[in-house]
Amino acid sequence: MPHDGQQMTQTPLLADLLGLTGAALPEVEALFATARENLRERVTVAGKVSAAALEEHQFAAHALAWLATYVESLRQMRDWAGRVEAAGQFGEMEALLLQIAYGEYLNQIAGGIPMSQGEVARLSDLWLPPMVAGGAAGALMAQGNTQAARARLVELMRDNQGRATFGVTGLDAELEMIRDQFRRYADEQVIPFAHDWHLKDELIPMSVIGQLAEMGVFGLTIPEEFGGFGLSKASMVVVSEELSRGYIGVGSLGTRSEIAAELILCGGTPEQKAQWLPKLASGEILPTAVFTEPNTGSDLGSLRTRAVKVGEDWEVTGNKTWITHAARTHVMTLLARTNPETTDYRGLSMFLAEKTPGTDETPFPTPGMSGGEIEVLGYRGMKEYEIGFDGFKVKGENLLGGVEGQGFKQLMQTFESARIQTAARAVGVAQSALETGMQYATDRKQFGKALIEFPRVAGKLAMMAVEIMVARQLTYFSAWQKDHDKRCDLEAGMAKLLGARVAWAAADNALQIHGGNGFALEYRISRILCDARILNIFEGAAEIQAQVIARRLLD
Repeated sequence: MPHDGQQMTQTPLLADLLGLTGAALPEVEALFATARENLRERVTVAGKVSAAALEEHQFAAHALAWLATYVESLRQMRDWAGRVEAAGQFGEMEALLLQIAYGEYLNQIAGGIPMSQGEVARLSDLWLPPMVAGGAAGALMAQGNTQAARARLVELMRDNQGRATFGVTGLDAELEMIRDQFRRYADEQVIPFAHDWHLKDELIPMSVIGQLAEMGVFGLTIPEEFGGFGLSKASMVVVSEELSRGYIGVGSLGTRSEIAAELILCGGTPEQKAQWLPKLASGEILPTAVFTEPNTGSDLGSLRTRAVKVGEDWEVTGNKTWITHAARTHVMTLLARTNPETTDYRGLSMFLAEKTPGTDETPFPTPGMSGGEIEVLGYRGMKEYEIGFDGFKVKGENLLGGVEGQGFKQLMQTFESARIQTAARAVGVAQSALETGMQYATDRKQFGKALIEFPRVAGKLAMMAVEIMVARQLTYFSAWQKDHDKRCDLEAGMAKLLGARVAWAAADNALQIHGGNGFALEYRISRILCDARILNIFEGAAEIQAQVIARRLLD
């Protein structure tokens, strides 16, 4: 049904859009099933997936991961449309978002999925013949993503600039109320100041952190018995999305506490939960994650920082890098090797390592640790650091779970939530790029009319809105799975993989709309572009993410 006062203007071919999209899904699902079996035959040795064979066929494996992500994206868009239609909210804008998404993604599946700017995954890479464009899929490919459809979508978007999103998201009233609250906060307290923080490479003011603490951001999903609100992961997704729309640094503040709380909830002792969780929830203490080491990157199993037991306590020696918000935090979730006889993940343990918050002049005043800032392109609001430990002391009671050798397992338990969070941050950054690009295209006049009147400019904005909705629905689904105690590492990985690409594409296209002004530091789109770039790297680089997805698909 259309919204109040909204007229449906669909073509006869796409009048039964829900029926067409529903009929097209089995076609691509069958395509994926065949592709998976084709790859499985080539990487299976003696009944098991061979690591060597999988590496030999790495491009095909990553192509399969992207194909699976597209199929799941189409499935979630169709499910979203069904829910919205059942609620009587499936209007023209929603129909256009759905039909353009199907038209574009089906065409990319047939012609090649962009894994990066220079890498395209084609069906032939998965030993598949060309896709025959017939039936429902063929109709959507031919008439789903047309210039007329994109133009009409942008026309509707121009009439709805005050809305939090373009198109009904399908969330319940409580989550939309949370979205409205944090959208207003981002509009009033973040967006007017974020670009200045970025240009001056300043830490996000403590006053902002205090405001977020008062709003409950740091205890949103922590159970009520430990001082939190006990809300869903979906609520954290919405909060992260809206705050990241304001500035990714602000949106990522909650991620620090989310990761630390998840580690403690999953792996901590009752005493550790009682001690740390209420302080994390209130914002009394700020945490940072200390995992990565120089020259290890995503290979966490090869970490060399060691922790040696001295009496009842521990002493840590080694080097860590890419530590976000390290200076002014109070506790580190620190991964170190406690068994020197091991060279893989089995000898790693996790610590809740206390430290004294530092200042700009003395970032690391705690004995046994030193470090400095890593200057970065974007994502500056919390700053990045490298840290050296030399006999740094950790209390024995702060070994997470009280058992050695569980660190890697404990960390793996947090990856679902971390990647869902990152996907939400990506959606927020993409939304920021869309809004910034659309405002500029509306205000900027060239050749006697606004930029938004030119078809290719309008087309860029339309595709941003479509892909943001696709990434948003995939992210919401992964959060729903997590909230219902279902394994969702696959869905979370897909949401992160796609969301990061969507954010980068949106930022790049919005900067292109700005033309030369987009290259000037004074325009905030230059910051959004820099902020978007990190999303394809942290919490699992795109290549690592595709590898993990492929391995899960083949198991």
